[in-house]
Amino acid sequence: MENQVRKKIVVIYTTSGDAAAFLVYPYIFNRQGEWIGWVTPTRQVYSVHGHYVGWLSDEPRILRKHSSGYLKPRLTPPPPPKPIKPPATTPLAPMMPDIPIGAFDVLEDNPSLLPPVDFGDLREDMD
Repeated sequence: MENQVRKKIVVIYTTSGDAAAFLVYPYIFNRQGEWIGWVTPTRQVYSVHGHYVGWLSDEPRILRKHSSGYLKPRLTPPPPPKPIKPPATTPLAPMMPDIPIGAFDVLEDNPSLLPPVDFGDLREDMD
């Protein structure tokens, strides 16, 4: 019997139905199992560098309004998690509703907003 409670892995899809990321609350990981962001209790998504990315929709997808990215303050990221081993197979994506007007699918249209901790244009400069 295993003492450790396994956290549920939630697949995050793109609008076209691809499994693009995984949520092990509150952490978001890419297909390689690298930490790329986190979600707040109000479903707001931030990058590992603390920059606002968008929100987690019900499907789930990560959506963002075209004009909202620079209006939110930068947050201090939580402590880095250990990498995960992504599942080899994922369920088919649910039917995706239309994206709200003025918004876009982050993982499909601008995945560079969620780089791993050691990549990305918005990371801290190294001295």
